[in-house]
Amino acid sequence: MQPRPVRPRRLLLSATAAVAVAATLTACGSSGGGGKKSAADAAPGGSASATAPSSAAAPSSAAPSAAPSAASGKVQLPTGPAAQLTKARDTAAGPIMMTTLNGPKSGVSAKVWIWLPPEYNDPKYANYGFPVLTLYAGGQSNGYNTWTDDQLPIQVADEDLVKQGKAHPFIMVMPVQNLVSNESQSLDCSDIPGQPKMDTWMSQDVPDFVRANFRTLKSRDGWGLMGASTGAFCSAKMALEHPEQYKAAVPIDGYFNPDSSFWKGHETERLANSPDVLVAQGKADVRMLATAGGATPDEVKLVKAWVAKAAGPTKIDYYEQPGGKHLTSHFKKMIPDTLQWLTQNMAGPSA
Repeated sequence: MQPRPVRPRRLLLSATAAVAVAATLTACGSSGGGGKKSAADAAPGGSASATAPSSAAAPSSAAPSAAPSAASGKVQLPTGPAAQLTKARDTAAGPIMMTTLNGPKSGVSAKVWIWLPPEYNDPKYANYGFPVLTLYAGGQSNGYNTWTDDQLPIQVADEDLVKQGKAHPFIMVMPVQNLVSNESQSLDCSDIPGQPKMDTWMSQDVPDFVRANFRTLKSRDGWGLMGASTGAFCSAKMALEHPEQYKAAVPIDGYFNPDSSFWKGHETERLANSPDVLVAQGKADVRMLATAGGATPDEVKLVKAWVAKAAGPTKIDYYEQPGGKHLTSHFKKMIPDTLQWLTQNMAGPSA
């Protein structure tokens, strides 16, 4: 049996303003990231120096060529029915919308936030499908999502990078991961026996909702995941369990061992949903970028040990944030670099 790490009870936030990242990801160009598992909860000991991920192809420009008269075979046009969306808030890069998704396959009803890049409604892109990036927050994320407010302003960062030709304009999808705020009732992004089918909701109902409402890409090359802390666990798990759906994932400062109290009496199922087990099975042809905070030796040890278990065709780049801690303000600093890494490993808008 794998050791069960202790679950911290609150999201770690920083009151200080974000500053520039001390070192860049070599493969990502220019430098620039809420939380359940703190570094203090990982196995003790260990340290490492910053390591940059391997290089990848440079991102293509966001500017489209002449728009064709009809969508090609690469584009998934909205299938409907259209969901009723309400505006959650405005950003400098456009509004974030929200809906309650009643999942027909899972039976789960929960909130989902959506952001469309400005390019989506640009007439030049009228026949283009867009890549989809699903973002998972830390903690229980019940009724809120740090990716939708100023704590992790990824939408503005993406649009700035698009204008510089350094990132794709992503459709961003931000679903709830748990149905209550009680940490002891975490669903671990899984179909735990006897509990709400959260894996089915996240891996089937949410993508189906996106395809029903927006122009996307048919290929999994246009679908990626990213999350911090608890969200890192979810992004790693979903990519390893559903490689037919997702091409790339970025688990930021994560842990990889499911530890919900609901797994009691279901050890076989728990291990089947463990990224710590899945990463070594050599079944998922996915790319991942796993990060750890350099100022948290326990976290560094935990993440590096997990990366070392990866068996092909799974490929994982590792990045250690110099001076990084398990704080939302430190996750924020990594947003530009992680967006560029995702751009290098996912397909861009296509007609």
